[in-house]
Formats: sequence, structure tokens, C-alpha cells
Amino acid sequence: MDFDLNKPQKLLRDSAREFLARACPPARVRELMATETAHDEKLWQAMAEQGWLGLVVAEEYGGLGLGLVELAVVAEEMGRACLPGAFLSTLTAGALIERAGSAAQRAQYLEPLAAGELKASVALLEDDANWDVDSVQLKAPRADGNFSITGRKLFVPDAGIADLLICVARDGDRLALLPVARGADGLSIKPMDAMDGTRKLYEVAFADVQVSEADALGADGDTRDALMSTFEVATVALCAEMVGGMQWVLDTTVEYAKTRQQFGRVIGSFQAVQHQCADMLLLTESARSATYYAAWALTEADPSARVAVSIAKAYCSDAYREVGNRGIQVHGGIGFTWEHDLQLYYKRSKSAETLFGDATFHRERIARLVVDNNQIAPTVN
Repeated sequence: MDFDLNKPQKLLRDSAREFLARACPPARVRELMATETAHDEKLWQAMAEQGWLGLVVAEEYGGLGLGLVELAVVAEEMGRACLPGAFLSTLTAGALIERAGSAAQRAQYLEPLAAGELKASVALLEDDANWDVDSVQLKAPRADGNFSITGRKLFVPDAGIADLLICVARDGDRLALLPVARGADGLSIKPMDAMDGTRKLYEVAFADVQVSEADALGADGDTRDALMSTFEVATVALCAEMVGGMQWVLDTTVEYAKTRQQFGRVIGSFQAVQHQCADMLLLTESARSATYYAAWALTEADPSARVAVSIAKAYCSDAYREVGNRGIQVHGGIGFTWEHDLQLYYKRSKSAETLFGDATFHRERIARLVVDNNQIAPTVN
């Protein structure tokens, strides 16, 4: 099986790398980190013009209708650039709408999303910060044709700029997916402290927020399966982003090792430094293989796709952090300083490690899938 990218995918990768180098250099990343939202509307619209906001959205709704491998290609370049903003959260919300929404809802939301006119996020986590969709406790009782939401969600990404929040609540034994528009009565949003300044997190409080039953997503479908499928797509995109970050750290560290001198020799000539760089390369390439296999498996509806996604996330969660650690070790003291861009990627590695579940969460998920569903774990060389 050939895991190399085909020619259109390579052209997409090169185009994304060139665009991000021009539109989002490290200096711009730092500027956006210092803002309250890490959002740049001009950059957002430029991404929409590139077609990235509708990359996996069906053509009938204004998207490009491409697959998850193409999404991974672009996400990897975003990770290499440490792109700030709401791309991942909007992608997650769009994937959920595509899987759970009616035809009318998909037209209502996906067309403006692909055009860059709508930013969105999914509000899932609560006090226990558990990514298991069955852990949702927030209740949304029905009365007079409306859902009523009272409670709070935590660690909601990009809620401060989202035009639409999809609140995941419990409707009896079923999960309800409730779209809440920005500025709705009873909705309040408060920033939360976060390690990664490029990805802002918020506490979202609901005080008797009303959502019509007719507006709920997934009224006639399996909302739980739609939600799980959505997070698998988002997890693949996140893993690809993590791979891009690892590649940047690796490239930067190798270049530093070629030029930094100690005891009259470049430090790259020392075997200990060479071993660090070799380990970083192994971690990065293994993470890339696992990620692109997961993207392919999801696209092809392979029976082992869910296991493949968890394998990729478990590996990337550990690998990105470890690549960051080794990059800092090779750089020495300068690697810890604010002036060096390495700290941006290390902070991103720590935030990405827990997003959509850390390595422990996904190893437990793999065990459940293999044992309970008799799935076969894929082998990635």
C-alpha cells in the first residue's frame, strides 16, 4: 500500500505552506496571542478564499467536498505555522452539523461556514473535563416546544468569537445537540486561563436559555453516534496539526545543531545530540504514519477506523510532548526563553495533548473497542 501523497495533495500542501508562511509568520502568531480572542478576521477571510473552511464540506453546501487526507495535509501545515484562531473548533461544529443536521440545517449553517461568514464551536466539557460523550450531565428539559438549558460548560474553545455554540446536553437518556446563537438571552461567556495563548478557552454559562425543538440537531437520528463520529474527524485534524508542530520543532532543532558551536565544534557533531535528533525524527514520522492511516481509514469507512484514530491520538499526545522536550534539551537555555519560538510549540503540544482526550483516555478506548466490539487494531509500520 502506498502512503505517499498524490500530486494534487502535494500541490495542496505546498500551497498551504506558502500561504501560511506569508499570512501567519511567527511574529503574527505572537501578536494574535496577545489579543483577547487570538482571531484575525482578515486571515479568516483569506482562509475562506483558499477554500479551507469548507475543505470537507459537501459541494452542494459551498464546500470543496474533499476527504480527510486532504484535511490532514492542510492541518499539518497549520500546525507547522502554529496557526491561532477558530479553525479547529469551527471544523468540529461543521462536522457535527453535517452528521446530525437536517438538509435545511446543513444549508442554513454550512454554506455561511464555508464562506467564512460563520464561526462555531461545540460545548461539551463540564466540571469533570471528561471527553467521553456519555459523561454529559447538563440537562435540557422540554416544555412548550422548547429545550431549557441551565448550567455551564467549561474549556469551550473560541466561544468568545463563535457566532454559534452547539451545546451538548442530556434529554432524558438521549443526547441533545442544541444550537445557541451568539447573544442569546441567558447566555454568558467568560475567558478561562489557558497554557496555549493561540487557542483561547472559555466558560459558557446558560441561564434558562431557550432552544426550539425544531432547531435541535439530530432530531430524527442517533445524536450520540453523530457526536462520536464528529470527534473522530476533529481528532484526525488535531493529530495532523500536532505532526506539523513536531516537524517544525525537528527542523528548527536540526538547523540549530548545525550552527551552534561548543568546545570549538558544532553541537550536531556530538553523538548525544545526534541521538536526540534521531529520536525526534522517529517520533515525528511514526506520528505522521499513524495520523494519515487514521485519515484514510475514516475516509474508507474501514472497520478498524475508530481504533486507528485512538492509536494516532494516543501516540501523538505523547510524541509531540516528547519532541518538544528533546528540542528544548538540544537548544539549552535559549529553548526556555520567550524570545525563541520553540516555547510556542511546546505550549501547543501540552494543550493538544489533552484536547479530545489524552493518551490514557485513548488507550482505554482502544481496549474497549478491541474487546467489546471485537475490532482488530491496525498495524502501522
